[in-house]
Amino acid sequence: MTSLNTIPPLLQRLYAARGITSPTDLELNLKQLLPPSNLGGITTAVELLATAIIKQQRIAITGDYDTDGATASTLCLLVLQALGAKYCKIFIPNRFTMGYGLAPELVEQTSDWGAQLIITVDSGVSSFEGVERARTLGINIIVTDHHLPGTNLPNANAIINPNLPGELFSAKNTAGVGVAFYLMSALRRHLMPQFNMASLLDLVALGTVADLVPLDLNNRIFVQAGLLLIRSRRCRPGILALLKTAGREPNTATAQDLGFSVAPRLNAAGRLASMDLGVSCLLETNTEQALNLAQELHDINLDRRNIEQQMDDEAEIILDTSYANNTMPFGLCMYNERWHQGVIGILASRLRERYHRPAIVLAANDDGIIQGSARSIPAVHIRDLLVSINNKYPNLLIRFGGHAMAAGLSLHAEQIDNFTQIFDQELRRHLNNQLPQAELLTDGQLSDNEITAETARLLRYAGPWGQGFPTPMFDGEFRVCKQRILKNAHLKLVLETETKTKVDAIFFRWGTQMLDYDIVRAVYNLDLNSYGGQENPQFILEYLEPA
Repeated sequence: MTSLNTIPPLLQRLYAARGITSPTDLELNLKQLLPPSNLGGITTAVELLATAIIKQQRIAITGDYDTDGATASTLCLLVLQALGAKYCKIFIPNRFTMGYGLAPELVEQTSDWGAQLIITVDSGVSSFEGVERARTLGINIIVTDHHLPGTNLPNANAIINPNLPGELFSAKNTAGVGVAFYLMSALRRHLMPQFNMASLLDLVALGTVADLVPLDLNNRIFVQAGLLLIRSRRCRPGILALLKTAGREPNTATAQDLGFSVAPRLNAAGRLASMDLGVSCLLETNTEQALNLAQELHDINLDRRNIEQQMDDEAEIILDTSYANNTMPFGLCMYNERWHQGVIGILASRLRERYHRPAIVLAANDDGIIQGSARSIPAVHIRDLLVSINNKYPNLLIRFGGHAMAAGLSLHAEQIDNFTQIFDQELRRHLNNQLPQAELLTDGQLSDNEITAETARLLRYAGPWGQGFPTPMFDGEFRVCKQRILKNAHLKLVLETETKTKVDAIFFRWGTQMLDYDIVRAVYNLDLNSYGGQENPQFILEYLEPA
């Protein structure tokens, strides 16, 4: 592409709003990927790994229990085996007994197996005790992570993290699986240059989308390359199986399919059971067995949805009974002893979206420690806020970590009330007692002759869209022709434009209340609805109000 003027005017408008200023910003080919050579720590890490493979040492891969961690662990295992490592094994921490990161108990498990080298993926930069335990046991350790580090760093042999202080690598938004990909790419170049790392980009795409990192140019290249593998069915059988259980077609797969269909089924294993099941699905090479594993994950995800809905209902009851109009705190901090620790992050996200304020949801683990999951709004860097709280009240939190929009924490049960009050106080101070209003930015209106299947198809493949490179959202006024509630949760509509063009529309997770107005102002994503061999435009609604 030599000029942005050669693309359709609608796309010119959308790309300009997302900061695209040059045709090279749209050239999503692998030659545009940043090289791994600028990542600090990578030379030392490659030397350690190469020595371990040559000497056939036992290499333990420890990953997080989410999709980013599972894809990163899977990728490292596949590459190490391809490069000749005979003794390597994945260890995923138990969410409920060990918590996040490289816990000393997890190190003991790797030591019992005989590990001589540990690679952490999507974790480790705050795992001081675990890293120290590994060094004490004589185990070399490479930390690969993308989370923001604290003031001090663990005593690892090598740390690879684009967000370390002074790090020159410019792709700061790289997910954990992306960091792992860069390390394995450098190792491949050192040991076996002919090995095709691009064949694993389906895993990188899935982990990147699932972790909600901003889709800058480097990440869009990762995701686009992975989607091309998936659409051509040259990806992991487990990913194809997960798409099938979700009712999604691989040949038309988008980043949204990865984020809303594949990732939740993998994450459900880490939330309710063990991510070992998710990793097994990603590693499986037999199509039939992959489908069996994907079905197990699908069933667990259905259980997760039911638990989430119950917790959501209980949270609303607490809010309704605790706060009158306009008395809700700046930061929601909610606890129920019956809530499931594996689902608190989802509930925190729901509350954040519904009330447009930071939300922390707490649950007790088996040893009585309270685990918390925090979600924030753009105006509040939640990890930095926790740093501020910890500096002022050093005995309040047991530990914490995260990034701008999400964080995890733990505290003792007797500190819940105190922390709830301090959290709200610090938020008020940070925001100068002015809670930002929720904003919904759109790309303007579509003309009636743009509301077509052709436009929807153009938009579907013009991304990949995602965090930091948002799916196009449009607004307009429409007449409501028909409405009904689907599955006691979703609002299904037929809307009519000014020129009498009728369009199907759906609002997911709307509830059970029907509209009591005829003319609506809607914010929507223009999508394709495939049914009976035909494709028609459909609005995926994000917001409705009377016009």
